[in-house]
Amino acid sequence: MQDQPPAAPASPTLSTSGIPTALFAFSLLYGGLVVLAGVLGTKIAALGHWPLLGDLAVESGIFAFLLLVVMASAVAELYGQDVANRLVRFGFVPLIVSMLLLTFVINVVPPAPFWGDQEAYARLLGQGARMQFAGLISYGTSQTLNVYVFSRLAGGRGKLLILRAWIASLLSQMVDTLIFITISFAGVKDTAGVPLPITEIMTGQIASKLLLSTIMVPPLIWAFVKLGQWLDGNR
Repeated sequence: MQDQPPAAPASPTLSTSGIPTALFAFSLLYGGLVVLAGVLGTKIAALGHWPLLGDLAVESGIFAFLLLVVMASAVAELYGQDVANRLVRFGFVPLIVSMLLLTFVINVVPPAPFWGDQEAYARLLGQGARMQFAGLISYGTSQTLNVYVFSRLAGGRGKLLILRAWIASLLSQMVDTLIFITISFAGVKDTAGVPLPITEIMTGQIASKLLLSTIMVPPLIWAFVKLGQWLDGNR
C-alpha cells in the first residue's frame, strides 16, 4: 500500500475585503493603537520598586506600543516579513492624520465660550513639532527593526516563536527610546537653564520598557498567533 501524500495546509479564511480575516482584524486594531499610543503617553505610570532597578516609571503609551510590536511580529509569523513591513508603513497614515487633526483642533478650532478646559486639553494632548517628528522617526525605525529581527532569528517562521519575539522587542524598545529621547530633548534646558539629563531619562525608560517587554511580550505573541490561526480557520 502506497503512502498517502501529506495534506495541503488549509487556506486562510478570507474576509469580505478579500484578505485573510486575521490580517484584516489585526490591521484595524493596529491602526487604532498607533493613534492611542500617543494619547496614553501623556500619563506617566509608576511600575513600583524593583530589586537592582529601583523605582521605575514609564509613559503609559508603552502598553499600546508593545501591542503594536506584538501584532507586527504576529503578522510576520503568519504572513511573512514583507506583509508585516507593509503593516508598519501603513501605520504612518493614522499616526500622521491623528497628529494633524490634534494640531488643528488645539490651535485652530476655537473652544466654546462655556468650555473652560482648553488649556488642560492642549497641555495633555498637544505635542510640539519636534516631539511629533521624534515620534514618527522612532516609530518607523523601531517597528521595522522589530519585524526584521523577529523574522531573521533562528531561521524565521515556525521556530522559537516566543524567544524571537522577546529578543526583537527588547532591541526595538531600546532603539525607540534612544531615538525619541535624543530628538525630543537633546539640548533642551529646564527653567533654570540646566540641560535636561537625557542619559538618566533614557536609562530609566529603557529599564522600564525592557521589564514590561519581558512580562508582556511572551504571552501576548503566543496569544495573537493562536488567535490569527483561529480566525483564518487553521485550528
